[in-house]
Amino acid sequence: MTELTLAPPWDADLFLHAYGFAARAHGDQRMPGRASLPYAVHISTVAMEICAALTVDKFPSPNLAVQCALLHDVLEDTNTDYPTLAATFDTEIADGVLALTKDCQRAKSDAMSDSLLRIKAQPREVWAVKMADRITNLQPPPETWPLDKRQAYCDEAELILREFESCSSYLAERLRQKIVTYRLRYCGAQNHATT
Repeated sequence: MTELTLAPPWDADLFLHAYGFAARAHGDQRMPGRASLPYAVHISTVAMEICAALTVDKFPSPNLAVQCALLHDVLEDTNTDYPTLAATFDTEIADGVLALTKDCQRAKSDAMSDSLLRIKAQPREVWAVKMADRITNLQPPPETWPLDKRQAYCDEAELILREFESCSSYLAERLRQKIVTYRLRYCGAQNHATT
């Protein structure tokens, strides 16, 4: 048996534990706007973006980044509560996921600024998950979205980029490219600048 000499910077067993937990929690949920795909596809693509970033950028706690990526929607979109998440993983992961969770009690007008402030208080691994999530969400928008909603969604992506780009050069460039493509394809923009 040969030894692995090039192991990834994250623990594969922790990855599988978080992935299994998230897949069970999301159950039969489907991806919004892509009902043919299970929600596990979304969490997998966010984790894939994080894993790719971890091969380029150094993070003090790669397992925190990977597990938060896989679990980032369990408090927002499932019946999972914070105590269960903290008991199953740890408070650092649960706090990261909680910061990534929208506060539904807030007015829509200040929900994003509240979210960004809570994420900013977390380690940069959590910042990376926010960027990875938006990268994967900059896919073709639902056909029911009017132009102003598509433009606002892209404007939010630019705000996320400005706030968190220092955490990962790889994710910053990925998000920058996604924003440009999204604006050209879905917002009718020809020369909108991104940071």
